[in-house]
Amino acid sequence: MATKTIELAGVGEVTLVKRAQSRSLRLTVTPRGVQVSMPRWTPFSAGQAFALTNIGWIQSELAKQSQPLLESGQRIGKMHYLRFEQVLGNQATTSRVTATEIIIKLHHGEHSTDAAVQKRAHATAVRALKREAERLLPPRLQSLAEKHGKQYISVGVKLLKRRWGSCDTHKAITLNLYLMELPWEYIDYVLMHELAHTIEMNHGAGFWRVLTAMEPRAKDISKQMKRHQPMIGVWNS
Repeated sequence: MATKTIELAGVGEVTLVKRAQSRSLRLTVTPRGVQVSMPRWTPFSAGQAFALTNIGWIQSELAKQSQPLLESGQRIGKMHYLRFEQVLGNQATTSRVTATEIIIKLHHGEHSTDAAVQKRAHATAVRALKREAERLLPPRLQSLAEKHGKQYISVGVKLLKRRWGSCDTHKAITLNLYLMELPWEYIDYVLMHELAHTIEMNHGAGFWRVLTAMEPRAKDISKQMKRHQPMIGVWNS
């Protein structure tokens, strides 16, 4: 597999990858970077030209996936607020999660906007969201399942990069902890979406009949959900 990294103005690094199994040029944008996959016989210049042609789309996708800057006083999920706190003297520097706050300790010389501080804040906020999700989502799912006469085998909470939830063929449901950043009506939509998959595993007409019976606005909400990626601050991004 031959690769080449180029610098694209307005985008940054783009990786060109030649693959034996590729039959056409394909562009992907993920949190890990921008990549153009191409057939092995295609010159790298063709991959670069393909990326240039789609630069507007790349920038749009990167904007969707960029994590907004976390700020003091920002609400995280349904129960927590973020607070940056300067450490004085020999105070402990461990960031922590309380019942209502996410406290990020700033070492001497650090600022809340520093990349290392933002990384700590993000990791601690994720811990808080997981706690919230594990406490609030399972009973919410059970309530909706009973209301609409649906059954599932289990429910778990994880950090998912791209999906809000999933349901396997055994009716085991997994929910994204980032759901706690959404308004409750959209959380309920995702829960009902996964409950519909306990009846219909695909997204065909049968699935939408099941889902719209539970939520008549399902298709409109689905369109709105597609504009947002799972992340902290998703509904304000």
